[in-house]
Amino acid sequence: MAAIMDKAPEAEHFAVKVFQTSLRASVDDIVKAIGWCIDHEMHVMNLSLGTANAAHAARFAPVVEKAAQAGAILVSAADALPGSLPGVIGAHIDWECPRESYRCVRTDRGVEFRASGYPRSIPGVPPERNLSGMSFAVANLTGFVVRACKGKTNSYDEIYQAMIAEAARITGEAARARSH
Repeated sequence: MAAIMDKAPEAEHFAVKVFQTSLRASVDDIVKAIGWCIDHEMHVMNLSLGTANAAHAARFAPVVEKAAQAGAILVSAADALPGSLPGVIGAHIDWECPRESYRCVRTDRGVEFRASGYPRSIPGVPPERNLSGMSFAVANLTGFVVRACKGKTNSYDEIYQAMIAEAARITGEAARARSH
């Protein structure tokens, strides 16, 4: 949550528990948690978890559609479910991307959103000793999605386009700074 708050400190943040006695959750628990968030009018959901089991796509699809109808945005790892489904902003990890920005890369499958897999630094702890990984890429990208939602209707398409436009603006500023 700290990675999200770092990018969107003014937003309200809520934690929804899906893990019980271990860092494993059933698809039913995750779907229920997403539904709960929709019912309680959460606008952006960070899902720093998921499954690579394609058989679960049919279980996630209805709740992704419900989120879209409610104007809720889901952010999850792009190479897992539900992040690989249409209507979810999928995060790809980019070890070269600074934490203060994200990247959009056009591929034959469309636009990929890429974010740093590093959390914020901890004073006195070298970066290689800190935690890192996909969960942080998802959280970092979620913070940027929350910022993109400010003043928008929160439709998936509107936020998706706003994210692309912001990445282009950031990239243009970086290119201009390098040329001066």
